[in-house]
Amino acid sequence: MELSLEKSKQLFQRALQSIPGGVNSPVRAFRSVGGTPVFIKSAKGAYLFDEDGNKYIDYINSWGPMILGHAYGPVINAIKEKVEYSTSFGAPTELEIEMAELIRSMAPNVDMIRMVSSGTEACMSALRLARGYTGRNKFIKFEGCYHGHADAFLVKAGSGMATFNIQTVPGVTGGTSVDTLTAPFNDLDAVRKLVAENKGEIAAIITEPIVGNMGCILPEAGFHESLRQICDDNGILLIFDEVMTGFRLAAGGAQQRLNINADLVTYGKVIGGGMPVGAFGGRREIMEHIAPLGNVYQAGTLSGNPIAMIAGYTLLKTLKENPAIFDEIEAKTKYLHEGMDSVLRKWGKPYVINRFGSMFSIHFSEKPVNDFASAAASDIPMFNKFFHSMLSQGIYLPPSGYESWFISNALTNADIDRTVEAAAKFFGV
Repeated sequence: MELSLEKSKQLFQRALQSIPGGVNSPVRAFRSVGGTPVFIKSAKGAYLFDEDGNKYIDYINSWGPMILGHAYGPVINAIKEKVEYSTSFGAPTELEIEMAELIRSMAPNVDMIRMVSSGTEACMSALRLARGYTGRNKFIKFEGCYHGHADAFLVKAGSGMATFNIQTVPGVTGGTSVDTLTAPFNDLDAVRKLVAENKGEIAAIITEPIVGNMGCILPEAGFHESLRQICDDNGILLIFDEVMTGFRLAAGGAQQRLNINADLVTYGKVIGGGMPVGAFGGRREIMEHIAPLGNVYQAGTLSGNPIAMIAGYTLLKTLKENPAIFDEIEAKTKYLHEGMDSVLRKWGKPYVINRFGSMFSIHFSEKPVNDFASAAASDIPMFNKFFHSMLSQGIYLPPSGYESWFISNALTNADIDRTVEAAAKFFGV
């Protein structure tokens, strides 16, 4: 069944005249999967409603923050009440303290927290702090891990520095690439080699503890424990980018689930309840190097914005007071996994399903998908066909084979059954 998307098509053509690519974030353009992006008018619970009146079961959930579903009543009501006092002050508020105290009470190894306005800003600031604290400039990131669009994170500079002056992304200078070292995710030998070749020069290792930007990719046994030890042995700070995983995998995020203490942690998504917000935090001795206490400068006019703070505070408080939510949402994700696995087994061709907590992805691959190279080797054209079939049946998946699905607790088993039935129709089983 083909959905009518006439209004979305008209809006996209209109958007192309005044917005680069017609969208304000590239993946929304459907370039990876082809076709016209769907323009959303409203959402409630587990469902999206587009400008043409079509209804979808949502497996993106605003790329993660809508963990309790869209238009969650307590968050909406809190925003309505708070907005009457003004949308911004540019001055301290008691709510900022309450938010910081709440995060500290939930997140392991976070003594102090600084609010910002996006995940990119959080990661950029955490890296600057790590450099200022250690007095070193270089850092290691993993191929396929996305930490926002700051220059340093868009570079792939191999350990041999062969690309010293090559601009991996236009606009990112060769000078930036000197300090950015990359390794394949789950490859400890590559990390050890980089550390040995750049002894005493590496400020930080930054990673998504559970990767969400090449599909859902899980760490192999002992990977993060070994990273922690490498950092301890070499005076390097370990940064967990928990923009996706923070307050989604557990009340204390991936640090809690993996039982690993990072030195610095970045947050976004769930922490703002759908509002533009981010944060970075860590041990007091490190965080006190941030201005105005220290000389590492970071600032933001709208940091701690009261509307973002009340949305995030209300959502986090709900999660803290109702820890069973994490078990419920993980059970729903497992139910989805089992249903999709049953369909794909009957289909009889190679596939991989990766799942951790309420993150999930399907890869059409003959081999395990555990890093960027293996994700890129999967059958992306098959995913694109799968995406469009599911979309036509009212199932809204991430429009890229390189993105994790995010499950919300508003989803019902009946929604999941319908999703599995849609998949079965596509695969002819």
